[in-house]
Amino acid sequence: MKLCLKALCLLILLSACDSSDPKKVYKPQSSGNINDLSVVIDNSLWDSSVGETIRSTIGAPLYGLPQDEPQLTLRQIPSSVFSGFVKNTRLVLKVIKGETASTKFYKNPYASPQRMVLVSGMTNQEISDQFVTNQDKISKVFKAQEIEEKQRRTKKSLFNTSDISKKLGINIQFPSIYRIAKQAEDFLWIRRDIKTGTVNLMVYTLPFGENTTKEELAKRVIRTRDSIGKLYIPGPVEGTYMTTEKAYTPFFGDAKVGGLNSFETRSIWQVKDAFMSGPFINYWLEDTVNNRYLIAEGFVFAPSVGKRDYIFEVEAIIQSISIKQ
Repeated sequence: MKLCLKALCLLILLSACDSSDPKKVYKPQSSGNINDLSVVIDNSLWDSSVGETIRSTIGAPLYGLPQDEPQLTLRQIPSSVFSGFVKNTRLVLKVIKGETASTKFYKNPYASPQRMVLVSGMTNQEISDQFVTNQDKISKVFKAQEIEEKQRRTKKSLFNTSDISKKLGINIQFPSIYRIAKQAEDFLWIRRDIKTGTVNLMVYTLPFGENTTKEELAKRVIRTRDSIGKLYIPGPVEGTYMTTEKAYTPFFGDAKVGGLNSFETRSIWQVKDAFMSGPFINYWLEDTVNNRYLIAEGFVFAPSVGKRDYIFEVEAIIQSISIKQ
């Protein structure tokens, strides 16, 4: 019996020491809240023009929110402290002075999953210039990582969307905590209750119209969402409904969702004749296979609290959409 036990222990030891893949190195699980960025930079640089540039680029306010909230929460860490478990944060921005000016991107350098961006320069000005030049690329890399992480967490408890998939011809993933608030022909409204309000997602379809310019499409987006709001999203008093805040200038731009070309809008919604409002994001997906626009919009009602993370949540759901083939 003892001989068999020794043989088993030896076999386990040999398996653990298998060097068939010498490049494979164990990396710990990364950690951190969604949209938290560890900025590894010495105090003197953080308090200088370099820190100001980082806060005004990578930490700039996210457009389309009623109050200023940074697109990423920046947490400064001096270089001397960046060791051990501190290295396991999912998003890392590292700044080094005294080296050739460059911006480099790394995947899983210390933990998995993890994205790190290393920005360097000989002077403060060179480092700041790197951020100004590459801010969009840096932000997109970090955002993509966080969308992926949010979707990974969502998969732990998914809503059964088989009926939705059949009805709208799409694949979509959202948490089981959501519920269907309203369904109609080619229209879906799901929502979840939060402590101070609700987080909402609408999905509906429209046929392609005639070829239009971006300006014409932007006008059509606002007209359409206002008519949908009047039809399906009532306010607290009879005769009130969700519409678009006219005093806030929307952001319009191109995007990709599920591999499809999309038109993105970010702005503020309000309830007509009522004191209710909040942020929304709206995507028109070009579903050429079915000769239609698939429209997905997330909107949040959360008075007196931050709304960035809720908008990010519905954006991650929208980014899970794909067309059934």
